[in-house]
Amino acid sequence: MNLQSQLRLVRRRWWIVLISIIIALGLAGLVTVRTAPKYAATTTYFVLSPNEQGIVGAYQGSLFLQQRVKSYSDLLTSDRLAQSVAAEGDLGLTAREIQARITAKPRTDTVLLDSTITDTDQARCLRLAEAVSTEFRKLVTDIETRPGDKDPLVKLEVVNGPRVSPGPVSPRPARNLGLGGLLGLIVGVGIALLRGMSDSAVRDGGTLARLTGAPLLAQIPYDREIRRSRLITGGAGRSPRAESMRNLRTNLRFVDLQEPARVIAVTSAVKGEGKSTTACNLAIALVEAGWRVLLVDADLRRPQVADYLGLDGGTGLTNVLLGEAELGATLQSWRDTSLLVLPAGTIPPNPSELLGSKAMADLLGVVRDLADIVVIDTAPLLAVTDGVVVSVQVDGALLVTRQGRTQADQLTAAVEALRRVDARLLGCALNMTKMSRDTTAEYYAYRSGGSGSRHGLRDGSRTAALTQAAPAQAAPAQAGPSEAAAAPSAGDATAEIDRIPR
Repeated sequence: MNLQSQLRLVRRRWWIVLISIIIALGLAGLVTVRTAPKYAATTTYFVLSPNEQGIVGAYQGSLFLQQRVKSYSDLLTSDRLAQSVAAEGDLGLTAREIQARITAKPRTDTVLLDSTITDTDQARCLRLAEAVSTEFRKLVTDIETRPGDKDPLVKLEVVNGPRVSPGPVSPRPARNLGLGGLLGLIVGVGIALLRGMSDSAVRDGGTLARLTGAPLLAQIPYDREIRRSRLITGGAGRSPRAESMRNLRTNLRFVDLQEPARVIAVTSAVKGEGKSTTACNLAIALVEAGWRVLLVDADLRRPQVADYLGLDGGTGLTNVLLGEAELGATLQSWRDTSLLVLPAGTIPPNPSELLGSKAMADLLGVVRDLADIVVIDTAPLLAVTDGVVVSVQVDGALLVTRQGRTQADQLTAAVEALRRVDARLLGCALNMTKMSRDTTAEYYAYRSGGSGSRHGLRDGSRTAALTQAAPAQAAPAQAGPSEAAAAPSAGDATAEIDRIPR
């Protein structure tokens, strides 16, 4: 995987990175708030030799003092010094607490030694630094004075401090938040990459076609207005979603010129992929082109067609198969168009057996003569066997897949289920694809005769042109069956192309 692919994975899961940064910043802020402020008192010591007679040569003397400085840094944090400070000073601290507050650092290639005392109390911090300075010089004098000598071999002089910081040196909000944000970014990018590399969801049409081995017939964009209107009627009939359904309609008719499919099952791998909505809109798009269409709801477990089309679903396919009702009495016309609908009817206890019965086979033979195209909405292939049972009895199946939701193994299993029974897979449709704002604007601007500007959506003249163009596609849906048959191409530029001789 190259860098470009990795960046694409991270960009696709930007929300993971954002959440990680927010959490890290929150934790850094919480730690900063809950941490008690600390003050620092610094002291700088200069190491010198008052008696150079015991040192041969200036160079050797310099090396000798530098070695002593390194030793004194350890002496500053020793138990002996801490105990001396605790015994002499009235600080209210134990020797171990004093030892934990002292840090020492020699300056490289010099005879200077820096000592830092940290404490949560500013006044006590300064008193502790003064006490450490006094006791440290006494300790060095005692150690460096040889028996019988009056003067020590090495002496310490304070050249800077003790001086306490005017404000707290810890915590540092800016540094903590900066480090927290950086850590959150690193963790977020790592999680996004791991999820991206382990994610097998189908996210593009090329992957869908490759996994199914079937042509990609349409990519149906996500439309936020779908919650208000699932059907491509009215204003939704001029949306990119409606145009993609017309594209699907045309591609289905051209997918196999030698053996065109008249009875088509619309199915999916799992639930929630939009197969029922696709089946309804495909039927409407076919009616717009002047075809006589019969839409059958064969999803006998979760029927949706009657609800989407606003029809009565109390009596339908189940009642016909059981001999409780006549086919002609259960067929319903949708909005005085050439679309006939057979709802699911009563939900039976044994849908698979009912759909695979001889009565179902006989019914499919009858409905072929009632319409030019029969669209059948079926159950998902992996949930139950209903979809497979119906798909093997029709001319072909259309597999609907939702972008970013259906996993590759689920899609492969669904295709394998169709192949095991020699069902014909006409093609697949990728549903709820993401469409950029620029692409959407270009679509509307092109339809309205504009120049492609994004402002075309808000321009009054373009809106008027778009409204004038709308009846060209809405006319077949509003005309009666006889008018649709007489003038199938009225208002639809693709109607004549779609009407393939059978």
